[in-house]
Parts: sequence; C-alpha cells; structure tokens
Amino acid sequence: MSEEKKQSVLAGFKAFLMRGNVIDLAVAVVIGAAFTNVVNSIVKGVINPLVGAFGTQDLEKYSSCLKQPCKPDENGVMQGIPINWGLVLSAVLSFLITAAVVYFLMVLPMAKYLARRAARDRAKDATAEIMEVTEIELLKEIRDALVAQRGSGHDTTP
Repeated sequence: MSEEKKQSVLAGFKAFLMRGNVIDLAVAVVIGAAFTNVVNSIVKGVINPLVGAFGTQDLEKYSSCLKQPCKPDENGVMQGIPINWGLVLSAVLSFLITAAVVYFLMVLPMAKYLARRAARDRAKDATAEIMEVTEIELLKEIRDALVAQRGSGHDTTP
C-alpha cells in the first residue's frame, strides 16, 4: 500500500470519527448501557418481588415442561424439554419499562417542547405578518391623506 493511500485512509477514518453523529451514537450507546443496568435493577429489585408475592421471587424460574421429566440427570444433562417462559416474561417487562421510561422522560417532553416552540414561531410569524399588513394600511392612509391634501390645495373650482 502506498504512503499516499495510507494517508488518505487515515484522513478518511479521522473525518469519520470526527463527524458529530458518530460521537452522538457513541454517547447514546454508553448511556444506553448504563440505563440497561437501571432497568435490570428495577426489574430485579421491584418487579420480581411484586411477582414473588404470587409465586417465586425470580421470574426467570417460571417454566413449564413440554416433555417429562424436566430434571437434570446424574451427569447434569437436562432430561425432557423445559420451556423457560419466565425468561421471556422478564425480558418483556424489562423492554416495556425501558420503552415507558424513554417515552415518558425523553420523547414526550421533547415533543411538547418542539410543539411549544413551533407554536411560538407561528405566533411570531403571524405577528410579523399583522405588523406588515398594519404598516401597509398605515402607508395607504398617509398616501390617501396626502392625495386628498394635494387635491384640496390645487382645487380652484369656485
């Protein structure tokens, strides 16, 4: 590989990294990873004990057996066909909590802010338009007054 091509590849890579959307994406991934820990803690610390009031405290332990026996043998190999639907339920709850928090704490407030901002911009535009119309009406009145003044000053009819 020539030295010039290495330079252009490195320059292209540097330009790629310095784009704003790449940095925003990296920040989003880091925040998302931290947020995942918060959601998992809520599921394990709050949701699982609430579910535990009706059954086992660990959602992931809920299971059914499709083919008996669903027990490990002496070698530790699972016999039968277990269906671990508690894992799915736990993942669905984590997803719903994450989606709710993102929607109610991020999407909804941002949508309200953008709607208020758009309404304020429309109000400014309407006010500017009204002022423009008012100025035009005022200028017409001045013109008409000047024409009337000029007309009465030149009027020499007896």
